[in-house]
Amino acid sequence: MGKDVIIACDFNSTEEVFAFLDKFKDEKPFVKIGMELFYAEGPAIVREIKKRGHKIFLDLKLHDIPNQVTKAMKVLSNLDIDMTNVHAAGTAAMMEGAIKGLTREDGTRPILIAVTQLTSTSEERMKNELLIDHPIDRVVMHYAMNAKKSGLDGVVCSPLEAKKVHEICGNSFVTVTPGVRFADGEVGDQVRVMTPAQAKEIGSDYIVVGRPITQADDPVAAYRRCVAEFVG
Repeated sequence: MGKDVIIACDFNSTEEVFAFLDKFKDEKPFVKIGMELFYAEGPAIVREIKKRGHKIFLDLKLHDIPNQVTKAMKVLSNLDIDMTNVHAAGTAAMMEGAIKGLTREDGTRPILIAVTQLTSTSEERMKNELLIDHPIDRVVMHYAMNAKKSGLDGVVCSPLEAKKVHEICGNSFVTVTPGVRFADGEVGDQVRVMTPAQAKEIGSDYIVVGRPITQADDPVAAYRRCVAEFVG
């Protein structure tokens, strides 16, 4: 599987996202549409960005009872997206329901991945606020294995965990890793971070990069730097 950089388009309007994407004249970056943009503009924004030739990761992190997730994924399967996700904490039944809903009549479907633990979650927060006493590394690997057993294609995880996920779940199991920052950049609200070059070294398949690109003085140059460091 080829590596790729996914830009987190965390904007709240059509105008903002296209003002950003219009800066790219020679590339069609893989983009992530998250809750902010999707809730603001709805399915139309997905169709319009796809029409412009971009691959799309629709990052809605579904987490509900299995029947609701199945029905929601059936709706999303009608959008021409390339990747979407659920929370692994929703249990195997929910993840299996997600695949059922996402799979089209012809058997095709987007890549489906599961969130293990958010990159803003530290082991201390997990223990004190979520009452999960196991080490975060063990929890992430357990969730990843549950996702694989449920038939999912991979997980969202910290780049710090991507190598071990591959060791446990196999190299074909996709790792999508946010929490990536340039060595000379700010870490923001992420607590488990890594540079693009480090993410490449440990075997991440996709990195998701937001503010280091979207808020850069020259977003295209920042994107190209990411690609050069991560893809080579």
